[in-house]
Amino acid sequence: METIEIMQALAQGEDSRNQFKKNINNADSLASEMVAFSNGQGGFIFVGVDDHGSISGLTTDDIHRLNQMISVVASQHVIPAINPITQNATIDEKLVLVIEIPKGINKPYQDKNGVFWVKSGADKRKATSREEIQRLFQASGMVHADIIPANGLTISDLDMPYFREFFQKRFGESLDDQTLPLDQTITNMNLGKNGELNITGALMFAKSPSTRLPSFIVKAGAFPGETITDETYIDSRDITGKLSDIFQQTIGFIVSNIKHVQGDQSLNSLGEPEIPRIVLEELVANALVHRDYFISAPIRVFVFSNRIEIISPGHLPNNLTVANIKAGNSNTRNPVLASFAYQIIPYRGFGSGILRALANYPHIDFIDDREGNLFKCIIRRNHL
Repeated sequence: METIEIMQALAQGEDSRNQFKKNINNADSLASEMVAFSNGQGGFIFVGVDDHGSISGLTTDDIHRLNQMISVVASQHVIPAINPITQNATIDEKLVLVIEIPKGINKPYQDKNGVFWVKSGADKRKATSREEIQRLFQASGMVHADIIPANGLTISDLDMPYFREFFQKRFGESLDDQTLPLDQTITNMNLGKNGELNITGALMFAKSPSTRLPSFIVKAGAFPGETITDETYIDSRDITGKLSDIFQQTIGFIVSNIKHVQGDQSLNSLGEPEIPRIVLEELVANALVHRDYFISAPIRVFVFSNRIEIISPGHLPNNLTVANIKAGNSNTRNPVLASFAYQIIPYRGFGSGILRALANYPHIDFIDDREGNLFKCIIRRNHL
């Protein structure tokens, strides 16, 4: 890190990537900072700097002691071990120690006491909720939300006619001809275990998954202007049911609340939606398949006079960026769910959905909100 870069960081103040310490004397405190940065996007600790960014400086003895402490903490107090990089810098004739903690590649990290720390703005906090800790494991690829138990939904909650039809289509043989018991078939298909459905099994094949999974629905609203209003709206509904039902009803909601263009069709025709249907299908399917099911929140769909917003719980997984997905890159957050989706909804996977949507309608913006932990798709209207 160049001196000018250090001075710029100090001038900008503390944030989720930069932390200031006048000195460090406690190994446990240093470990918690390292864990939080490793579980986040990485960052820098500037030692010899007060909370306001003023340089107080360190002695050469401090530098020697701190480097020894950093080595011990990184290898013995942080689990799994990390490899921070240290740099001594002289600014205004005062010594500053810069500790760079890379973004962790073996998440989740914890301190030697078993505490998972995460960044919260310029500060840090303990990750205490089950969902948050599960998301840390999800980031490492060690666990996926789509195969966790579905809050008490069992094979008795299956929509059997629907499941039989799907089984016949997928495997080319009748479910009733199987010699295995139903619960073993469900286990073999990775839809549940010991008679209990997982998230994929419930969302795909349960009669009423929202009875036990009330957050995994779509909340939709249509408004006459460009903002959400409590008093004036055109249409509003909670869309529930199996994934296939939610998909079809969400598309129907959007199409019924946007304009239709006559074009070259006869006067008696209904006209085509102002946003090509394939675009809506790709983006709604993407939201349903790739949302973060560790987050207990619905997908939100808003139709405004100038845009449509599709807001999914969970930012883009791992190292994906908006530029990546617009180039066709993908990272499947829910691999089991995705493996069934293509036979139930128009989901093609392989990173092609965003490309297909943009090719058919380029007036789409994507926002990866990592602080708010959501992904927003904005479809601009009035481009006819």
